[in-house]
Amino acid sequence: MPLFFLMTLVTGLMTSYLFKINDGEITNIVGVFTAIIFIVSLVLAPWQFQFGLLIFVVIVSNKLLKKNWF
Repeated sequence: MPLFFLMTLVTGLMTSYLFKINDGEITNIVGVFTAIIFIVSLVLAPWQFQFGLLIFVVIVSNKLLKKNWF
């Protein structure tokens, strides 16, 4: 399973962490850029990773719904 999709994700997260120290408008721009990179990384991810993430989200959302419902 190729893991090249992690390169964009790690680059975005490192950039976000480096600019987190600074206060200003550049931090907001980098945050938006990181969110876009995260979405692109999920699109480029292999189907096994996407399927595992989908199962995780379904399980967590069901637990949260049951917790908030009762």
